[in-house]
Amino acid sequence: MPVEVDEALALRPGAVVVDATLGLGGHSLMMTEKIGPQGHLIGIDQDEAAIAIARDRLKGFSGRLDIVKSNFCGMDEVLSGLGVATVDAVLFDLGVSSLQFDAPERGFSFRSDGPLDMRMDAQAATTAEDVVNERSEKELGDLIFQYGEERFARRIAQRIVAARASMRIKTTVQLADIVLRSLPKGYQRDRIHPATRTFQALRIAVNRELDVLPDALGSAFSHLKPGGRMAVISFHSLEDRIVKQGFKALARQGSAALLTKRPLIPTDAEAADNPRSRSAKMRALERIM
Repeated sequence: MPVEVDEALALRPGAVVVDATLGLGGHSLMMTEKIGPQGHLIGIDQDEAAIAIARDRLKGFSGRLDIVKSNFCGMDEVLSGLGVATVDAVLFDLGVSSLQFDAPERGFSFRSDGPLDMRMDAQAATTAEDVVNERSEKELGDLIFQYGEERFARRIAQRIVAARASMRIKTTVQLADIVLRSLPKGYQRDRIHPATRTFQALRIAVNRELDVLPDALGSAFSHLKPGGRMAVISFHSLEDRIVKQGFKALARQGSAALLTKRPLIPTDAEAADNPRSRSAKMRALERIM
């Protein structure tokens, strides 16, 4: 949603901006064109492979560029380490990048066989394989139900525990097959692949995505200058709910003005060009005090 991001952040030459989810640098590249050589771009990402690509992509930027390997929940420490107290804009583009999703060895997708990994930070201790094989049936059921909003979560958890009793579950295809065999046949005719919600739940759990988001949003807002703006792009209802509630709370306190009364969604043209953007929702606010 580059046009929507551009309009929401309203960047000017010389601005200081944080791309809290640097990814491959697409949004950052657009932002550097707006802030110009007097601007300062701070990119944060926990994926070293993505950082390498983004760094190369942004090498033509002549302003100040700082790229830091960190989870966005560490924004306070990142900005403090750079000697930056306040910024003009912050962008969060949540979810999985194409680099992660399309690499079988990262284990985010069941469309190609790969290890059950799902770590955005390859140095993190816990993998999806650990979660699937070591959590109790109740823990797995709760996890898949809460983070995947999967109504057959208990059946899936029961089948996972039964399957791992004879063989450790190590690959994406193994897990997807177990999920398929857990569900009524009619469920397989759903609009999305039957394993989608289970994989989403595991990814969220491995990367603690929902745990760190509320504090990250609060931290980002605390560093905004009066008149500074923040935009968040989310890709499922659980993320969007956190963003919506957090933004509304700031507005009720009189600290912020909502720039989006309802979330913005991709245009039909963008959704056709990039099918993965179809579920995106963007919310934005401006700090007023």
